[in-house]
Amino acid sequence: MKRIFSGVQPTGNLHLGNYLGAIRNWVHLQDDFEDCLFCVVDMHAITVWQDPADLIANTREVAAAMIAAGVDPERNIIFNQSQVSGHAELAWIFNCVARLGWLDRMTQFKEKAGTDKERASVGLYAYPNLMAADILLYKGTHVPVGEDQKQHLELARDIAAKFNHDYKTEMFPIVEPLIFGTATRVMSLKDGTKKMSKSDPSDLSRITMTDDTDAIARKIKKAKTDPDGLPSEAKGLEGRPEAANLVGIYAALSGTEVTDVLGEFGGQGFGVFKPALAALAVEKLSPIQDEVRRLMDDTAAVDAVLRSGAERARALAEPILKEVQKTVGFLHP
Repeated sequence: MKRIFSGVQPTGNLHLGNYLGAIRNWVHLQDDFEDCLFCVVDMHAITVWQDPADLIANTREVAAAMIAAGVDPERNIIFNQSQVSGHAELAWIFNCVARLGWLDRMTQFKEKAGTDKERASVGLYAYPNLMAADILLYKGTHVPVGEDQKQHLELARDIAAKFNHDYKTEMFPIVEPLIFGTATRVMSLKDGTKKMSKSDPSDLSRITMTDDTDAIARKIKKAKTDPDGLPSEAKGLEGRPEAANLVGIYAALSGTEVTDVLGEFGGQGFGVFKPALAALAVEKLSPIQDEVRRLMDDTAAVDAVLRSGAERARALAEPILKEVQKTVGFLHP
């Protein structure tokens, strides 16, 4: 049986990169797999300081965006991580399985902790173990990942293999990645070498899932480009990060390939391409954004989806966690 687990952090200001890199792919996954868990990973979020009121609002916003984008809460399990205590319980066991050397190699900790890693939280250092627990608590078999998460998935595979070896069991599957193609890594509209991020000080660097039509058009119009026209072949985008980013976004939104986009716009300038991209973005995003705003005005409905999803997730997790606890020797008379 194939079981999909995927999570996204409730960091607020949900943007186009979150949608194209994760949430949109989940909509497709539910058509290909019958067993999908989609999680708002609020426990991961607090590895760095979060205002509690903002965390609650952001958790609801991410859940609303999932639903608005077309993830069906009846067919799938949508929940927030902290409602299922098994994530934390299994993460502790995995803290005792994973090796310090494995975590020392995690590049994302180095990037997020910066030069003053002594002041970073223990949670930020150990959160790849929690990520492994997120997946393996449900014996997930496949996880959709971007390039920046491949290393963490490798760690989850190592933890599963070591647990199985140490306890002479075949309890945990060796998780397989699902890597999606076009525009899984959407870059900043102001710097094509940096990932689109809510932490960028410039609001013009990102399109958020609450931007209105005028804001979308304005941000695309002001997006950084270069003086050359669009090439007719993908090779012509090499060394042109901003052009490659905008073409990639167009391909992702239109459900086509970069070569198709260049076949249509190759030889033309950004004065032609940007308005076409803006019109496409408005067409694809506006209905989702309208639904997100409607759901955020009805938080009781969003909370009900998360509560129901957590109940279903717990029902899956509890027997697996008990099996793990028995295997490691925890006495539960």
